[in-house]
Formats: sequence, structure tokens, C-alpha cells
Amino acid sequence: MATIETGMQAPNLSLFTTTGDSFSLQDALKSATPVVAAFFKVSCPTCQYTFPFLERIYKAYSKDKVRIIGVSQDNKKDTEAFAREYGVSFPILLDDTKKYPSSNAYGLTHVPSLFLISPTGNVEQITVGWLKPEIEQLNKGVAKAAGVAPAQIFKPGEQVADYKAG
Repeated sequence: MATIETGMQAPNLSLFTTTGDSFSLQDALKSATPVVAAFFKVSCPTCQYTFPFLERIYKAYSKDKVRIIGVSQDNKKDTEAFAREYGVSFPILLDDTKKYPSSNAYGLTHVPSLFLISPTGNVEQITVGWLKPEIEQLNKGVAKAAGVAPAQIFKPGEQVADYKAG
């Protein structure tokens, strides 16, 4: 299992969402929009910390210019509960909890693992765990792809950790 690195071609994701819709990374990239794929486990405290900020990024930009998807390593019921509890409204895909084919294709060692994938399918940025400067960079990358100035995802006076291990 090779670890994916920046500049490499992203493996295709072909999974179902929690709502039963099919998703293919290959098809999503045909619309010439980048995709942020965020792999997670519902029991992961760092994932729980990260996903509300990903939701802010998701809400800040045009959905026809950038797509954000979660990739859960848990069952549908637990994943839906996670989405409700942490206010996640972007689509969440379900990796097979017996073999984790998508997680393994990306060579995950920790969650959350975030991948910014260009419309050409190349991995432009990888973030593992929570690193505030990398989340800020992800926000800038998404804004650039959307053709707008970066949104403010950290609220004034809000205490945001610089680092949390994944």
C-alpha cells in the first residue's frame, strides 16, 4: 500500500453516499472542478474537531466550482449521527468497513486525511491531522479554484488550536 504524495494522480473513488447516491471522483472531475476528499472515523477526536471547519469552507464557496466530500470509515448509521452532531452538510461517502478499499488506495495511516485534488486528478495538497496553517492553505486553494478571495473560516476571538494529532 503506497502512500499518496502531492503531485501524484489521485486514485478514483467510486462509492455510495449516506443518501444512496453513487459518487465517482473520475466523474466529478469531468466538471473541471477540484475535489477535497476528507477521510475520517466518527470516533476520532481530531476528525470531530476538523469537520466543522471543513463545513465552513464548504458553505463559503460555490458548489459548482469546488466539491467537498467526506469519506467515512464507519457504517451508515454512525456516519449520519456524526454528520448531524458536527453540522456536516456536504456529501459523505461510505468506504467498505470490511476492507477499506478507498482508504487503502490513498495509503492512509491516520485520520483525518484531507486531499485537495485538481480537475486534472493530481493531488495538490495533503493534510493529515489538524494543522491550522494547512487548513488555512486548503481554504486558500479552494478559494483560488472558485475564483474568489479566501473566506474567513476562523471567527474573530475564536480559540483555534494550531495542532492536533490525527
